[in-house]
Amino acid sequence: MAREGGGPAASADAGHGVRLYLRRQADSIGRYFWEQALQALFGWVPTILGMGLRAVFYRLMLRMDGWAAIESGVRLRFANHIRLGHGAYLDHNTYIHACPGGVEIGPRTIVMHGAVLHVYNFRELPHAGIRIGEDSLISEYTVIRGQGGVSIGDRVYTSPFVQIVAVNHVFDDPARPFVDQGITAEGITIEDDVWIGSGAIVCDGVRIGKGAVVSAGAVVTHDVPPHMVVAGVPARVIREMDGANLKAEVE
Repeated sequence: MAREGGGPAASADAGHGVRLYLRRQADSIGRYFWEQALQALFGWVPTILGMGLRAVFYRLMLRMDGWAAIESGVRLRFANHIRLGHGAYLDHNTYIHACPGGVEIGPRTIVMHGAVLHVYNFRELPHAGIRIGEDSLISEYTVIRGQGGVSIGDRVYTSPFVQIVAVNHVFDDPARPFVDQGITAEGITIEDDVWIGSGAIVCDGVRIGKGAVVSAGAVVTHDVPPHMVVAGVPARVIREMDGANLKAEVE
C-alpha cells in the first residue's frame, strides 16, 4: 500500500521550507555554508586557545575592531552584520541573529551566558537593529528583540532574565486572529548609566533616561525620565535620585 503525503507536492513543500530556512540564516547560501563552516571548525574549541582561534578566524565573517573574546558554543547568524568593539566579550551559549539591520556591541561590553540578541527583521522594517555602547553588561538570559530598533548607551547594566522587546502585535479586531493584524515596531532607547533589575520587561516605544533605575520585575510601558527609579506593573516612578540620601564623606 502506497504511503500518503508523498509525491511532487510534498517535495515542493520541503524545498520551500529549506529555502525559507536558509534565507533566515544568512544573506546567501554561500554565506550560510561559509559561516557554518567557520563555526563548526572553531566554535567548539574550549579555553583561551579557542578564544584565540576565534579572535583570528571569526573576523573572516564578522567585523571586529581590535580584539574581542568569544567563548565556545556562541551561535552567530547573519554574521557579516555583526560588529564587535575592542575588548567585547561573548559568553558561552550567547545567540546573536543579526539579520539585516545588524548588531553592534561596543568596546568592553560583556554579553553573558544564554543571552539572546535577535534583530528578527523578516519584514524589511526600516529601523531594525541592535546597538549597544561601551562598558555595558547584558546579563544571563537577557532577551533583546530589535525589530523596531534598540539603542543602548554606555555603562548600561541589565540583570538576568531582562526582556527588551522593540515590537508589539496589533490585536484590536476581535474578528481576526492577531497574527493577521500586523505589528508595530517603534523602537526602544536606553540612555547611558541605566540599571535594569532582574525579570524586568521594557516594551516597544519606550525611552529610558540617563541614570534611571528599573526595579526587578517591572514592566516599562512609558518613558522613564532621567535619574528616576521605577517599579511595578506597569512601572511608575517611586523615587527621584536627587542626592538627598548621600552620606557625608568621611574626612
